This record gives sequence, C-alpha cells and structure tokens, in this order.
Amino acid sequence: MSESNSIVFIIDDDAQVRAGLTNLCRSLDLNVQAFSSTDEFLGAERPNMPACLVLDVRFPGLSPSGLELQCKLLEANNPVPIIFITGHPDVPMSVQAMKRGAVEFLIKPVREQDLLDAIRHGIERDRQQRNQEATRASLCTRFGSLTEREQEIMCLVAQGLLNKQIAAELGLSEVTIKTYRGHVMQKMGAKSLAELVRMSDKIGAASISGTSADTKV
Repeated sequence: MSESNSIVFIIDDDAQVRAGLTNLCRSLDLNVQAFSSTDEFLGAERPNMPACLVLDVRFPGLSPSGLELQCKLLEANNPVPIIFITGHPDVPMSVQAMKRGAVEFLIKPVREQDLLDAIRHGIERDRQQRNQEATRASLCTRFGSLTEREQEIMCLVAQGLLNKQIAAELGLSEVTIKTYRGHVMQKMGAKSLAELVRMSDKIGAASISGTSADTKV
C-alpha cells in the first residue's frame, strides 16, 4: 500500500505509541505527522491532501479530548476521517464517536492489520469526499457563468418541465426556450438531459440561482 499523495495524522500523548504508529505507517510509504496533544494538532499547518487521523480518546491537562476534537473539526467543516484508539474502552463513547462519523474505534493494543485497514478506508473516504467537493465547485463555477435567464431555465428543465411548459410559464416562445436550453447544455458541459438534472441536484441549483419567473430576457 503506497499512499505518497496522502497523509496520516497521529495524536497520542504516549511517546512510545506515537513512535510505534509512525514507524508502522512509514514502513508502508505513508506520510505521517505525529502530535502529542490535540492542541498541538490544531495549531499546526497541515498539508492539503487526502488524510485520516489516528486519535487517542483521552489527553491529560486542558487539551481537548479526542471526542472534543472530533466536534471541533465537524464544526469547522473539516471532517477529517478519524480512527479512535483507546486503552479504556467505553461503549457509549464509541457509539457517540461512530455516530459522528468515525471510521473505527479500536482498543489498545491495536492489531496492526486492523489499523492499516482502517487507515486505508479513511484515506479513501477523504479522497472521495475531496473529489466530490472539487466536482461540485467546478459545477458551481459553470452555473455562475450562466445568465440569470439561463439559470432559471436550467432549474425549470431540471424540474422536468417541457420546453412548451417553460415557454408558457415565462411568456417566451418555444423556439427561444430551445435556444436558451442549448446554451445551458453547452456552458454546463452536459451531454444529455439526465446529466444536466444530476448536475442541478449536485449543486442545489434551484436554491442558489436567485432567479424568479419574472426575470427579464
């Protein structure tokens, strides 16, 4: 398993555990950044690449706990896939962590293969999420290149209205609607009506268009 374009973050206050986990990951060509506390992690610059976080549950002192860090990342809209590890298993705690989207909740001493499987899954989840976000950003840019009328017509087309129905609703000719629709398909890069509908769903076009039926040509 080579993941040179991804990274594993490790947060554990036990130096021996950090070293062991770091060596394990690096032996498989995984990039690693290790931290002794959640505060240290929050204060560090992190590379922008697919990642997962191997996180202890409890930390001494005033540092946020693993569960508190999970909440902070979710609130900041930075949901890094998390693999919790703990030497003190707690069923309610593990249920809470999993409900918030944790990849896995493992008990120390962690079985190496279980951890590596969880890391692989976490990185792949993050990679897919990043790809989806990039696709949505690209679609939003294309949607923003449409005129207000084109945005309006795209939304109506995505709702399943026929050209003649859109023409009647907007007080335009059917020929004009066909022309606008052609422009929309071209600018959005849609090869079919089904693809255009999927694009509209992905970006929530109806909610971001800001157009209404009385928009002028």
